[in-house]
Order: sequence, then structure tokens, then C-alpha cells
Amino acid sequence: MYAVIRAGGKQYRVAPGDVVKIEKLPAGDGDTVEFNDVLAVSAQEGTIGPGAGAVVSGQIMDAGRANKILVFHFKRKKQYKKIYGHRQPFTAVRITEIAFDGERFTAPELPARKPKKVKAVDHAAPAKAASGKSKSKPKAAKKSSAMKSGAAKGKKK
Repeated sequence: MYAVIRAGGKQYRVAPGDVVKIEKLPAGDGDTVEFNDVLAVSAQEGTIGPGAGAVVSGQIMDAGRANKILVFHFKRKKQYKKIYGHRQPFTAVRITEIAFDGERFTAPELPARKPKKVKAVDHAAPAKAASGKSKSKPKAAKKSSAMKSGAAKGKKK
């Protein structure tokens, strides 16, 4: 089951459970969004019908900015160069449901996130390092550059 939706002036092919990066939406994380501009719906493999009356629901997962693209202007023979960057804002939406013709196709629930384990901090460790007891050995002296280049060898005249 998939649908083709229009969002932010672009068309996206989405299925329940997909995460799509669309143009920035004014809503915050965790909010639900409905896309009513559905262009096509595929209820079964190989059959595509018009999306009139279909609704695609999603949950906002994240908002951010895409990777930087560099815009470079150059005019030859005129000594003109100008460069600047651009980062397009986006909203990541997880498609949770496609409702069409009385049927609902839903995405499986996300597993609950486990809390991160916090490492135990040893407050005595900085004191041990400051006491000057280190186990590292001193490094050997480097050869001089004159020895490497062969300047010590006799030259023929």
C-alpha cells in the first residue's frame, strides 16, 4: 500500500512507516500532520487509482536543516568571484496511516527507546594524572634534517 502526496510543491511516494523529509512545517516535534492533497493511491500491487477522498497522516519526528550547498558565481576575465552557502530547512515526517475508501493502512508502532546508560565518573582520576605519575616512555630524538638530505656526504666538483 502506498500513496503519492503533494507537500511543499513536491510529490512524494509514501507508504506506512516511511520517514520523509519535506519542506519546513510550522508544527513542533510529536505533532500529527494530515496531507489531504493525495494524487494517487495503490491499494493492491499493480493497481493505482485516483486519490480523491484519501487522507495520509503522519507524525513529525524531527526538524532541521539539510547539508550545506555552495552557490558560486563566477565571471571569467573580470576577476569576479562570489561564494555563499545555503542550508534548506526540512521537517522529517513518519507516515503513520493511509486512509482510503473506508480502509486504513497503519504503520507498526515504534519500539520504546531504552534510556542511555550513564558511565560512572571517577572523580579521583584527575588527581592521579596531576600527580605526575605517567607510564608513557620518552620518545627518541629525531634525526636532523641535514642527515636526512644527504648534506653530510661529500660533493663532487
